[in-house]
Amino acid sequence: MGISIGEITRGMTIVYQGELYEVMEFEHVKRGRGSAFVRAKLRGMRTGRVVTETLRDSDNIEVAFLEVRPLQYLYQAGGKYTFMDKGSFEEYEVPAEAVEPIRGYMVEGLEFTGLFYHGEMVKVEPPNFVDLRVVETPPGVKGDTATGGEKPATLETGLVVKVPLFVTVGEVIRVDTRTGAYVERVG
Repeated sequence: MGISIGEITRGMTIVYQGELYEVMEFEHVKRGRGSAFVRAKLRGMRTGRVVTETLRDSDNIEVAFLEVRPLQYLYQAGGKYTFMDKGSFEEYEVPAEAVEPIRGYMVEGLEFTGLFYHGEMVKVEPPNFVDLRVVETPPGVKGDTATGGEKPATLETGLVVKVPLFVTVGEVIRVDTRTGAYVERVG
């Protein structure tokens, strides 16, 4: 079933010209004469490529309904990342490019969410918060804690985040995967 351009929202998954896209940004444009259109930035769900398209009501745009399944990240080998469906125990290999934005949150055994379209896994999403161990950070300078300063910390996955000055090597911190920001110490 097609939708009108007025129904398009950020984060929506659509089928446009036979391809599956996630709407990253959009802008409704209404001119004095002529029909309205939407200028949208779309990310290809299968390719990861970002394109800018002009969408009109005359275009055949459909909402793609995605099935959500819990996955467990198993391991990485040969440029592929392997996840297991926690319900069916089926394994899925994902190329490195598909997980590039979330690679810093990938710890073996962690639960992720898989989005499937007609039985094909098209996207992997991390949990909202991930606990990671600090492997490298400069020592905080005594007396600087009152200023609320921050310093960079390299985590076990290679991810670098800004942390408060009191965080030390070996501690486990919670990171918000939606923003990439430090949340709290957890151990």
